[in-house]
Amino acid sequence: MTMTINNDPRDHDGRRVQAALKTLGRHPALRQQVLALLKQAEGQLHGLQAIREDITGPIADALHDDTDTYEKQLADGTRLRFLFRTKIARDFLLAQDEHPTHVWEPQTTRTLLHLAQHMKGDAVVGGAYFGDQAILLARAVQAQGLQVHCFEPNSDQADMLGENVALNRLDNVVVNRCGLWSHSNAHLKLDGFDSFANAVNAQPGDAAAFSTVSIDDYARRTGRRLGLIQIDIEGAELAALQGAQQVLAVYQPHIVFEVHRHYVDWTHGLENTAICRLLREHGYTLYALRDFNSHREMGARAIELIPAEKVYLQGPPHGFNMLAVQDPAVLPAPAFRIIENVSPKLLAHKDPALHHPMEGL
Repeated sequence: MTMTINNDPRDHDGRRVQAALKTLGRHPALRQQVLALLKQAEGQLHGLQAIREDITGPIADALHDDTDTYEKQLADGTRLRFLFRTKIARDFLLAQDEHPTHVWEPQTTRTLLHLAQHMKGDAVVGGAYFGDQAILLARAVQAQGLQVHCFEPNSDQADMLGENVALNRLDNVVVNRCGLWSHSNAHLKLDGFDSFANAVNAQPGDAAAFSTVSIDDYARRTGRRLGLIQIDIEGAELAALQGAQQVLAVYQPHIVFEVHRHYVDWTHGLENTAICRLLREHGYTLYALRDFNSHREMGARAIELIPAEKVYLQGPPHGFNMLAVQDPAVLPAPAFRIIENVSPKLLAHKDPALHHPMEGL
């Protein structure tokens, strides 16, 4: 009988490297040193495409598991605790600045903080996660006596959101562990991992099920006027706004929401999608908000907006945030700039004519 002996020491499928990095990552001090080295590498590998996605990001991911927890402080003193899950945590950790200005999606965050100065009522945040934007929004409106009503059915992230409310000594955040939907008392569950999970119908008795509430019912129940709605709930944005039509008609809140090709068919133009038609029927002007789906310092660069009918939509399935306002005068120059026929996806490694901000990187 012939025995075949494999004496090839090379790690062809990468499993040993993955296991080695995971073991290294169980030592917090060494893990921090590797993360610091990765940030240093990003500052030197200028000639390579998609450095974060192809090189440094996968190494950072391999160092962690889903229970690893961090705390960072922003430049304005905001403190945030978070689990290492998905790109939001990874890119925040790899921020070049020790105390950055934001967590995720710089131009969206700046837009929300600008709108906070022009709110005539409370904010609703659907898909609040650990508070990456909701905590900043709450701090911005606290002196006005306004509240931020957060909706997060993911129990781990809702727990972390509650920790961040306490950590920042906020008394104007309401954490609701339910989902926004077209009607109240539906029973749904999350299908997918963490921030990528979308809501699907739950079977009776499913322990993972959560209940829903419509924004109209919530506003009636609390008696609070609403001045801003932000929703990023993986395809449930239309249902949430269908459940807010009284609020839209009476309070006319500013709205920031995500659209994604997996859930929204924009074959006949973004302006002709059901969610855009609904908002236009209520008198809204709609823009795609150009942003990085990541962490990146943008300084004082203008926030670029694309009219819904002038958005470049080609490329693989992707998502981006949109802004809907009743009065475009709330978006003054030079803080905001209206441009046309470019992509809302800011991507440093793609065609600058389509994917870079007009002021450059």
